[in-house]
Amino acid sequence: MSATPFDIGVNSFGEVATDDGRVLDDAETVRLLVEEAALAEASGLDVFSVGEHYRAGHVDSATPVLLAAMATATERIRLGTSVTVLSTNDPVRLYQEFSTLDAVSGGRAQLVLGRASATESFPLFGYDIADYEQLFEEKLELFMRLRREETVTWSGAFRAPLTEQRLTPRMRSGGIPTWIGVGGSPHSVLRAARYGLPLMLAVIGGRPQRFAGHVELYHRALQQSGHAPQPVGQHSLGLVADTDEEAVETWWRYWQPVVTALAEERGFYAPTRARYEAELADGALYVGSPETVARKIARTARDLHLSRFDLKYDVMRLPRQARARTIELLGREVAPRVRELLSDEPAGVRPGTAPR
Repeated sequence: MSATPFDIGVNSFGEVATDDGRVLDDAETVRLLVEEAALAEASGLDVFSVGEHYRAGHVDSATPVLLAAMATATERIRLGTSVTVLSTNDPVRLYQEFSTLDAVSGGRAQLVLGRASATESFPLFGYDIADYEQLFEEKLELFMRLRREETVTWSGAFRAPLTEQRLTPRMRSGGIPTWIGVGGSPHSVLRAARYGLPLMLAVIGGRPQRFAGHVELYHRALQQSGHAPQPVGQHSLGLVADTDEEAVETWWRYWQPVVTALAEERGFYAPTRARYEAELADGALYVGSPETVARKIARTARDLHLSRFDLKYDVMRLPRQARARTIELLGREVAPRVRELLSDEPAGVRPGTAPR
């Protein structure tokens, strides 16, 4: 077995599942997520993360509550967010929620902070999308100060000022592990480096290797900013099944209508079968048997010098049995195989850099 430090986890966006053709209701899906977190731990995975969305078919709008429920159902697995939309969250409340989660879970909480690709939270919470960039900058600066300072005096443009404010419960010394999620913007990469925070690449289409320049920029900017080396992770979509054929056909059946709807909403290409197969071969879909998925993850890890890979395993109305099988195979077969493959050619990550 490889000793290469490499974490593998799963991400959920709280998308409703089906069971024998019946669409689960929202409450059933919430309870299913808690069961799946326990299954991920039993299968040997390192991290279970939940997103933040405010649209029909997603039940991840109250992420800290979901993660707290998962904390009571698990003992070891780390629990975090696949993205927290910091721009429309209050950094003070976010600190309190996740310091509480960290206490409940025995030090297993973590965060990925992002600006949002889905923007429903802006009108929902009364924010102007025109302030997209400024909101994130200001709120990240405040959250980082709350994370590292005992008391904070602060003022900004988007919330009431703070005067010698000490929050409780306190986070552990140094704060919980906090990553910056990046969808492709070099400016976001430089921001992560400026704060000395780990980088999580959201790679949902195209060749992952196109992000190699972003990773190089990140490490160079970290060094120039005087920060210690930090890990890089990747978030991508996929499904693991017992055979390649089963995985490929199952994912196509449920992924194709979701991406077709998104294409109409956001104005990008519709998912043809040819483009789907190209994504399977060289793109950002990790779909196949355990050996196929393991080899693809290992190849990407080498190319991008990753120390973590998270698979988004749920897609709208995917049967709960297929979701469970992905989690089981990812933990029991894919993860050990990835580490074995990487042991011959380590992924260029210094041992101990991954936040625990």
